[in-house]
Amino acid sequence: MDREMSCIDCRAYRCKENRKDALPEFCPMGREGADAIYDRALELTNSAEHNEFYVKSSEIEKDFYGSMPRVRETIELIKRMGYSKVGLAFCSGLVNEARIFSELCREHGINIIGVMCKSGGKDKTETGLGENKKLKPGQFEAMCNPVGQALMLNEMGTEFNVVMGLCVGHDSLFYKFSEALCTTVLAKDRVTGHNPVVALYQKDGYFKNKLK
Repeated sequence: MDREMSCIDCRAYRCKENRKDALPEFCPMGREGADAIYDRALELTNSAEHNEFYVKSSEIEKDFYGSMPRVRETIELIKRMGYSKVGLAFCSGLVNEARIFSELCREHGINIIGVMCKSGGKDKTETGLGENKKLKPGQFEAMCNPVGQALMLNEMGTEFNVVMGLCVGHDSLFYKFSEALCTTVLAKDRVTGHNPVVALYQKDGYFKNKLK
């Protein structure tokens, strides 16, 4: 398979110093039309629709850098943006964590409403999934319904949505159909106790065989 070089392969990081000299040949900043792309990106970031969100997010990075967990940063962003209704799209396997997060939000005066992944109560086979691909073949098994979660939160009029532990790929569909901006407070990983980066740190160690 041909390998396409990108920022992943960079060691120069000219972008961090606002330098355009001696760019690696694969640097996106050296691509034809790159200046127009980045000018457009800045224009969109500075637009009336997005600027406040971006600035407040960046202020939180400065104010809480290395001192507050992501949960607290998420709560602070919601408060600083003044959202009156926040959605929580969560996995059925993380009901307890969803309740704890919701309790924290409410302690901070945030109106948060949750929609669980099994909402809708449709059997997995209605999506075309084979019976043999259920966790318990031959039994009713409610499908994860990220599109339904997104559409329901849209209907409820949430201004911002928090994702907690949706399955890989299901989260992608939620992001696609959510009308409100989203952030992820927890990425589900049943093997690492919901700490996916452990597998990267242990790529050549305990997780070597699992990552082949």
